[in-house]
Formats: sequence, structure tokens, C-alpha cells
Amino acid sequence: MQSEDLVPTSKRPRQPVVAVTGAASGIGRELLARLVSSADFRRVVAIDEQRGDVQEATWRVIDVRDPLLANRIADIDVLVHLAGDYAVDSDPGKRRAYNLRAAQTVLTASAAARVRRVVLVTSAMVYGAAPDNEVPLPEDAPVAAEPDTGVVGDYLEIESLVRRSLRSHPGLEVTVLRPAAVVGPGVDTVITRHFESPRLLTVKGCTPHWQFCHVEDLLSALELAARGVVTGVVAVGSDGWLEQEQVEELSGIRRFELPAGLTFGTAQRLHRLGITPAPATDLHYVVYPWVVDCAALREAGWKPSWTNEAALEQQLELLENRTTVVGRRLPVKEATLTAAGATVAVIGTAAIVRQVRKKRRQ
Repeated sequence: MQSEDLVPTSKRPRQPVVAVTGAASGIGRELLARLVSSADFRRVVAIDEQRGDVQEATWRVIDVRDPLLANRIADIDVLVHLAGDYAVDSDPGKRRAYNLRAAQTVLTASAAARVRRVVLVTSAMVYGAAPDNEVPLPEDAPVAAEPDTGVVGDYLEIESLVRRSLRSHPGLEVTVLRPAAVVGPGVDTVITRHFESPRLLTVKGCTPHWQFCHVEDLLSALELAARGVVTGVVAVGSDGWLEQEQVEELSGIRRFELPAGLTFGTAQRLHRLGITPAPATDLHYVVYPWVVDCAALREAGWKPSWTNEAALEQQLELLENRTTVVGRRLPVKEATLTAAGATVAVIGTAAIVRQVRKKRRQ
């Protein structure tokens, strides 16, 4: 018998209690299902406004924006915050108000309840997408994204809350995961909708580099963060990247190239008219590189289970029979007519004309 077998159970490190917000659906539900089968946690608590279907978890029904949250997490060691609204078509003001209030309440309540570690997910988008970006960007690269009304602006505000919280509550450990372009079942973003378009937009003088993060790889990274294997700022994504030519070959969608000024100017006008759901700055992420180096995870022994090629191929299968133009989904009949034009300029002009005609008829 080895000497370590004689160590009393009371001397072994106590397994932590972990909680997941947004646990009834989406990625929160998927992480919850993984954690309840893990031997690394003593108990798994699910937090949401409604009870979900993972029976093995301890459910606590509460809105994460409720200040009383601190009372409901007094026995929690690690909290993974996944409650948020990042839908492309959400009202920007309401979406941001929800996301910031949720993050602020979670951080404040966790500090008050003496939660040891909080894990949040933002995006590698906070680094910004730019023609002169280093490929790949190191995890400690400066946050250079432009604040706007889109989801990128939400991520920037949430990370600002994290920095303030760390100053105010030095005993609280916060890990922020920054995934590359997330793809997989249930994912609907500006990036995934780009591949629903009749053409892949590119900007003259710059070639995009594509890196994806499959949902399954994000989940495995979240589990490591919950265990404390990785801490601080952690980038998540498939190894390497794809060149534009590879993306076109895999997707079967050809590019359409326009000058940067025309592209972003037209997109911004369409957004102001309410025709496109996302601000023009979101287009930066489909025409400029923002590839990240996942050094912290790699050093921890983590390896993505999905390659960029495989992740994109599955996403394309999931998007079959959908068509999106300048970020907005179209009915099949209208999409067929619009695809014949096959240019961003023509598509934009047609959309404006339809909008004006509709207003005149009212």
C-alpha cells in the first residue's frame, strides 16, 4: 500500500461547488450537462429564470439581475456566468441594458457572497479587426475594438466592468474567455450570417484570415476555467486559420470585392435606416483578420477537437437553405431574386428602394 493511500479523507482538498447562470438553455444548458457528470465538482447549481431539464443539478430559479442573487450563491465556490442576450436581431438598447445589468449583478453578488472564482465569456472581437493586425494576436494584445451599438460594444462594456470589479474586490478571481468566431448548432451571429450571403464580401487591398471556435471546444475550455486550470484572459479557437481562398473553396461561395469606403459607408447608411441589424463596424470582422493565439489553453494541455475546416463545414451544413443579405434574413422567394444581383451595392440600393416604397404606401 502506498503512503498517500493512508492520507485521511479530511485532509484532501475539498471539491468546489460550481454554479452556472443561463443554465436552462443554449450554451449554459450544454455546460451544465457536462459539469453534472464531472468528478471535479462536489455539487452543480443551475441558475435561471426558469427551471431546465438537467435533473442532476440543484436548480435555483432567479433573475441574475436581481440583487438578491448574493443570498442564493452564498455556498458557491465557482460561478460561470452564461446568461446573456447576444441575438443579432435584439433591440440594441434593451440587449445592452440586460447584458450589463446581469454582468454587474453577478460580479457584485459574487464578491459579496465570497465566491472564489467567476468565469465569463466575451469574444476575441474585443481585440478589434484591422488590416494590419498581427496574425495571430497574442492574448495580451491591447483591446482595440471600436465601441458601438452592436454586440462588440456589449463585450467591451462587460470587460470594463470586470476591470473595475477586480480593483474594487481584489479577493475575487475573474477569468474571461475570448473565443474566436463561434460556430456550431444553435449559433446565430453576424459571422455565421456572412456565410448565408450570395457572395462573400471582401475589401480591396486586404485578405481576411478565418479562425473559428466550435461550441464543443468553447465548452471544454469553460470546464477548464471552472476548475481553475486556466485563469485571467484566455483566448479560445481552432489551431491556425484559413485563407480566403480556402474558405471560398470549402463554401462554394465566391467573393465580391469593394473599396473599403464604399463598403462601410453603404453599410452604415443601411443600418441608420434600420434595414440592417448590425452597425457597419461589425463588417470589419468579416473582411479584416482577428485571429488569436490560444497560448494559455495550449500550455495547460488543451487541444481543440475541431479544425477550422471541420467547424466551417458543419456550420455551412447548418445554414443550408438560408439566405442573408447585409445581415438580415430574407424569405426564400425574395432571396432568390436578390441573389441574382449578387453585389452588396445593388442589394443595398434595392433594400433602400423597397423601404422607401413601403413608407410611401403607408
